Amino acid sequence: MALDVKIPPMGESISSGVLAKWHVKNGDVVKKDQPLFELETDKITSEGTAEAAGKITLKVEAGAEVKIGQVVASIDTAATAASAPTAGNTWGATSPSRSGDREVAAPSASAKKSDAQSPAVRRLAAETGVNPASVSGSGKDGRVTKGDMLAASDAPKSAAAPAPASAIPQSAPRTPQSAGERQTRRKLTPLRQRIAQRLVSAQHEAAMLTTFNEVDMSAVMALRAKYQDEFVKKNGLKLGFMSFFVRAAVHALKAVPSVNAQFDGDYIVENHFYDIGVAVSTEKGLMVPVVRDCDSLDMAAIERAIGDSAKKAREGKITLADLEGGVFTITNGGIFGSMLSTPIINPPQSAILGMHNITERPVAVNGQVVIRPMMYLALSYDHRLIDGKEAVTFLVKVKQAIEDPARLMLGV
Repeated sequence: MALDVKIPPMGESISSGVLAKWHVKNGDVVKKDQPLFELETDKITSEGTAEAAGKITLKVEAGAEVKIGQVVASIDTAATAASAPTAGNTWGATSPSRSGDREVAAPSASAKKSDAQSPAVRRLAAETGVNPASVSGSGKDGRVTKGDMLAASDAPKSAAAPAPASAIPQSAPRTPQSAGERQTRRKLTPLRQRIAQRLVSAQHEAAMLTTFNEVDMSAVMALRAKYQDEFVKKNGLKLGFMSFFVRAAVHALKAVPSVNAQFDGDYIVENHFYDIGVAVSTEKGLMVPVVRDCDSLDMAAIERAIGDSAKKAREGKITLADLEGGVFTITNGGIFGSMLSTPIINPPQSAILGMHNITERPVAVNGQVVIRPMMYLALSYDHRLIDGKEAVTFLVKVKQAIEDPARLMLGV
């Protein structure tokens, strides 16, 4: 019996994508729930898995644009699990059995690990040359995680290095580069195309303006230093700066409700919830996972939600549900060393807060020049909906909450 392998539905707003990579070869024997292909859309990257075991026949080449529901392969479920796997293929290994007088070898440890490899692990394997089979996995059931690969390759540095030509996804092939060649060419991915469209659209459709302020980080840094050890011991994770800014943003949104509003045709929709998007940089581009109901979360819950979302985004496990519905966005260019920038609004939201690098600078305090850790803040906003007074007030509220964190507890 032949079972069709189709591109699964990805949400109402996604109708097509690019079949970026096959994880199997034509004629391989596959297992039920085994990853078959990587699908890249204009919003997320996901994997397609086998609904049944059998011998697979590929019908679409890697790099082809495909529609939701399109048949890209078929699985002959009548093929016995004892069928010999394609040479060099570790996916087709089967459990010990006999077919006549021939015994099929049990899968090796490397084959089992291969079954559990995430896209991030496979990508790091290609980039660093580290074989995941040789890495001790710390994940569930001994699975190798991205962190395990980074540790094994001694690399955030290695992981951040440009991918070799062999590691470039088949959906974006580079032209061969000979000695002395001055350029390479690769096709835009759907995600990068979508990012480009949204950024241009945001600037064309909104009356975007940016206002700036600076914030003294002394109080927050002192608070973190004082309670970091206890926080880690109690919650199992570190207290970062972002949770303070998320709480400060909620505090400011409550004080200036117009910033928590958006256009809907001829209507202004004012939101009464606080789902905050936190921008995350990934290998495939910028993504903005949303932390839900931030007004009801404590610092530990916010830190955990941000960490979990960032991990999912970087490992290619983010879903549409993780990205939709935010009312306000925070982006932190400071982690890359940015001193000052004008962030672009994430439609249909009406404003975005930009954090920047913390640097020690001389400032005047009570008539005295002192050295303080200072950060520039930027609020880009849609001037059609938010007046200058409201934008400045919002940013001042954020500044006050960061410089005097007790305000977050007292709500003043």
